[in-house]
Amino acid sequence: MTVLIQLQPRDEYNQKLEANVHPAEWQNPTPSKPYHLVVIGAGTAGLVTAAGAAGLGARVALIERDLMGGDCLNVGCVPSKGIISSARVAATVKNAGAFSIHVPDGVRVDFAGVMERMRKLRAKISDNDSAHRFSNLGVDVYFGQAKFVDSETIDVAGTMLKFKRAVIATGARAAAPPIKGLSDVDYLTNESVFSLTELPKRLGIIGAGPIGCEMAQTFALLGSEVFLVESEHGILTKEDREAAEIVHKSITNAGVKLLCCGQNLEIKNDSGIRLTVDSHGKSYDEHIDQLLVAVGRAPNVENLNLEGVGVDFDKKGVKVNDNMQTTNARIYAAGDICSKYHFTHAADFMARIVIQNALFAVGPFGKKKMSNLVIPWATYTSPEIAHVGMYEDDAKKEGIEIDTYVQHFSDVDRAILEGQGEGFVKVHTKKGTDTIVGATIVAENAGDMISELTVAMVGGLGLRKIASTIHPYPTQAEAIRKLGDQFNRTRLTPFSKRILGMLQRLNVGS
Repeated sequence: MTVLIQLQPRDEYNQKLEANVHPAEWQNPTPSKPYHLVVIGAGTAGLVTAAGAAGLGARVALIERDLMGGDCLNVGCVPSKGIISSARVAATVKNAGAFSIHVPDGVRVDFAGVMERMRKLRAKISDNDSAHRFSNLGVDVYFGQAKFVDSETIDVAGTMLKFKRAVIATGARAAAPPIKGLSDVDYLTNESVFSLTELPKRLGIIGAGPIGCEMAQTFALLGSEVFLVESEHGILTKEDREAAEIVHKSITNAGVKLLCCGQNLEIKNDSGIRLTVDSHGKSYDEHIDQLLVAVGRAPNVENLNLEGVGVDFDKKGVKVNDNMQTTNARIYAAGDICSKYHFTHAADFMARIVIQNALFAVGPFGKKKMSNLVIPWATYTSPEIAHVGMYEDDAKKEGIEIDTYVQHFSDVDRAILEGQGEGFVKVHTKKGTDTIVGATIVAENAGDMISELTVAMVGGLGLRKIASTIHPYPTQAEAIRKLGDQFNRTRLTPFSKRILGMLQRLNVGS
């Protein structure tokens, strides 16, 4: 069985990881009867689907051709946050003087140690996604390439699995855009960057989306000279512009050189890697040690014989309806393979919809809809950007009038005391009401803070209810409560002000 993602270096931690998520000695089971559910792909969507269905009594098979845990565990969320945490500590040490903490000269970053720490923690976390754990949960785990034979049979490594329902959860992979000369050099993607053991002195990164910005800031804080190339203006171009500008300032302060509005980008193999690009009327010609391509994804639809079973797909992935059902009524999909929301937590909740609809819904009764999910997300730069619901542009496109409330952290005591006054909480409500339709937070822990607003949206709680909820003082989350106060002040009409004035005069008289 070939492992597609190469785990390097071959140290004890990567060997432990592989032993968990693609054990060399694994023997595929022999099916004795049809499965209620066969899941193809053991990333987040597949793991949640398989474990959830088996826990509810279904006979479940789970097929993985590569590493269980998918991108998130092996080449995504887990390793990236591992090295981001080290970079944040490096930044804290560097900026300790601002807090009157004087660090001796000579403190250095041990990049090899940073990466080893990440591999050690990733291996530890991999127990949760291991083949043996899922087998113990009652899931039949198969390794090999899956292929639909017909609408009730899947071939995996020569074994035929009969199913009543199937789920495609094969995810997506890095796919480089057409850049002149790129194929002439060895470049990194998210699937290989976490195998580095030596810090690149000069690192080029193409793409200033979430991955590009996270890695640009991280490697700069760890000691690399970083050149971040983006074809559009600025960074994080899909995010709130005020929020993105704060992060832009932060990553620039970390030493990242942003080459945005990049034109005529070319990569050359010239005694190493040479990057040339025009940015804001200036031409750049930089020799770099490593190049990370952080833009472009392709769905894993190959070799599944989707055409043979009537499952429609295109370059964006498998097409599903609002019930996560493909064009073949017996086959569902979940996760990056079928959604524009490429987040682990989104895949998790799509999987829960699939379990309900594939196994327990009867006709139209009991079905859940993808469109009912309220999905927050975060970019783990420093500070972080977190968002849920609509942006202002979304509201304009849909013809929804909104009111916008903003609380800057420069007026929040805890943020001031922690030296984190940059940033804000911004909430959009339906005009004239306290009903929240969207929110953005820029803060060091924005990813944690956004959940309060997400809960409010899901629970139908508005800014008025948030205003009446006591928040501990001093906390940065108090900024959210202050927005509720802002809303309440807008409800003080001239009439209510006159009434308050009368009551105050009466109280003075008594």
